[in-house]
Amino acid sequence: MAFALPTGSLGQPISTGAGITPSPQLGAQSESGEHGDTAPAKPAADRNVDFEADEVDYSDDDNLVTAKGNVFLRRGDRTMRADSVVWNRDTGDIVANGNIRAVDADGNEMFTGSMKVDQDMTVGFTTNMLLLLREGGRLAADKGEKQADGTVLLTRVSYTGCDVVNSKGCATTPSWRINARRVIYDQKHKLVKFKAARLVVFGVPLVPLPTAIIATDGRAITGPLIPDLRSTASNGFELSEAEYIRLADDKDVTVKGYVFSKVDPMLQVNYRQLTDLGAFQLTGYVTRSPVVSATGTTIGNGQDQLRGYIDANGKFQLSPEWSVTFSGRLASDRTFLQRYYINNDDLLRSTINVEHIDKNSYFSLSGWAFQTLRTDELQGSVPIALPVLDYRRRIADPWLGGQFEIEANTLAITRTAGQDTQRAFTSAQYSLRRTTPWGQQFTFTGLARADAYHSSDNSLTATSIYQGLPGWQTRGVVLGAVDMTWPLVGAAFGGTQVITPHVQVVAAPSTPNLSIPNEDSRAIELEDDNLFALNRFPGYDRIEDGTRITYGLEWKLDVPRWSINANIGQSYRMTSKPTLLPDGTGLSGRMSDIVGRTEIRYRDLFKITHRYRLDKDTMGFRRNEIDAAVGSNKTYFEVGYVKLNRHFDPTIEDLQDSTELRAAARVAFARYLSIFGSGILDIDDKTVVNGQTLDKYQPLRTRLGFSYNSDCLEIDLTWRKDYVTIGDVAKGSSFELHFSLKNIGFR
Repeated sequence: MAFALPTGSLGQPISTGAGITPSPQLGAQSESGEHGDTAPAKPAADRNVDFEADEVDYSDDDNLVTAKGNVFLRRGDRTMRADSVVWNRDTGDIVANGNIRAVDADGNEMFTGSMKVDQDMTVGFTTNMLLLLREGGRLAADKGEKQADGTVLLTRVSYTGCDVVNSKGCATTPSWRINARRVIYDQKHKLVKFKAARLVVFGVPLVPLPTAIIATDGRAITGPLIPDLRSTASNGFELSEAEYIRLADDKDVTVKGYVFSKVDPMLQVNYRQLTDLGAFQLTGYVTRSPVVSATGTTIGNGQDQLRGYIDANGKFQLSPEWSVTFSGRLASDRTFLQRYYINNDDLLRSTINVEHIDKNSYFSLSGWAFQTLRTDELQGSVPIALPVLDYRRRIADPWLGGQFEIEANTLAITRTAGQDTQRAFTSAQYSLRRTTPWGQQFTFTGLARADAYHSSDNSLTATSIYQGLPGWQTRGVVLGAVDMTWPLVGAAFGGTQVITPHVQVVAAPSTPNLSIPNEDSRAIELEDDNLFALNRFPGYDRIEDGTRITYGLEWKLDVPRWSINANIGQSYRMTSKPTLLPDGTGLSGRMSDIVGRTEIRYRDLFKITHRYRLDKDTMGFRRNEIDAAVGSNKTYFEVGYVKLNRHFDPTIEDLQDSTELRAAARVAFARYLSIFGSGILDIDDKTVVNGQTLDKYQPLRTRLGFSYNSDCLEIDLTWRKDYVTIGDVAKGSSFELHFSLKNIGFR
């Protein structure tokens, strides 16, 4: 049976019998044009309380309606289920009893045995209640009673964000809870305010919480965050505490203070805002402390200096095609970020980029600036690239089915104490693919490009092959290539294998590369990734000319649970003319070195990747890189080994040799507990950090920690050791305690 209960008194009594007839709506207009007792403040559908029940009784004496058996009430987005409900038509109050489950407009659920609600279905009185918040929290109270201001006073309250039953449905003790004598439940503003509360972790009462507020609709609210503790060799004992301030639904700010035992305090501010077009955020740090250069020299006679760091980024989508992206980073000095454990970056990039992207074209107008934090690099030699313009368009070939791509690019590079370079080029590339009846796939490519360069102060570039000639230089580039692959598919080892021979021929006339400044094509080395590239130089400033043939083989095997992917290849130059490629790149001779990659995977439990470059004469490793991972997300072991033995000319930058071992592991036990660790080990004695040559087998950094991570609580205790002193970043051990409560207004 179903009928509607208006929020005020009825004009007509409800009828009884086999069917229950809905009563007239309060305030509905009569035929004579007169209204009911109360003027309508809301649409009638919103003011009515609709409900269903197995049985309904009506009492004329006390004007009560009693519903029994599977009672269901709804008013707008609020619902309630109970064994029985008594509705007082005079007062509008509803008293429910037995197995009550009430759901508010935000999806929060309340369970209790007895509850009184008003005509808006907001709580007036309840006992032994349990409130399940949609965001995951649970609040239990002995009693709740509505106050004069409309709030509900809850007594003897306990709140937790943890599950109170395990996976088998058995009761379990939550990792943490907040106990309070009194709690104000503000249903109108959707807030739960704790009074005289205390945080209990693993059954042990800890810090008191004079003011703790939770939003029942899951939104962030203003309030303090949980502090962090740390101890470092540079700053001593550290305590940090943050205050979150919600300025509006679309903006907030977090202010965080740091107190140290060895140095002055530090302030951090983070501002975030969401707009109709996008979002942005700004983070800043500021403090005062003595500054020591990377070489150990004290700056400013040891007096405190103003130090800090700014990081801003954002993106705005102006239309489906147009967007603006920006990022800016600036530090006061080269050791600030490491000194205060913000990050270990050695180069800060700032950029702004205006982009237009559609189905067949791409446009970008951007600018880049860099701040070096490297101890052996002068800031004046670091480039500023402004403007950088790039435009590309694809045009379908209506005759043969190929595709044209045209590109225009220009940039200007400026240095305050180095070489300045300006570049512009236009290019056109045509590609055509064909498949033979036997399955061979041919790709024909033609490229034509015209370049113009202007440079000055070329002698300030230390590496001569990068300088180019000063003044105006021009270059024309023509390139043609034929690429053939032949995938051969068949059954093998109970699975499927694909063997793909790959042959490529590329031809380009001699190009005056050395007269052109080299800004973006410096880090050249033969790898499996660029073996079949049309131009194996990165960037645009160098072109690999001459005629070469490249050949290789790829093998893929997929069997139940296992997969293998391997490739190997080499190239041969058809000309004996000297090449500008330096020794050690694997490309300096007519016959190149051999490069390849092998990847073996077993489901998601094991993966090993081996990348290598073999000397064409001795078959010795010039590059030997192994990365392996075994385990699951909870328990795993990862190891990485890289040995670069390329014998580059030491006067060439960016391409030095090294040997390094990296390892990381995490072992989970007892459901929520785990230990973790990681380390970086220098195996040879060639690595140089801050002008110091590291000893053989010297660690660079190690880390070891213990973690408790459940559905509602995270505790991490981490030990870290740095083995090299850089300026005022002292080597030594540091300890950090991180504590986080989940499903609560705290971090």
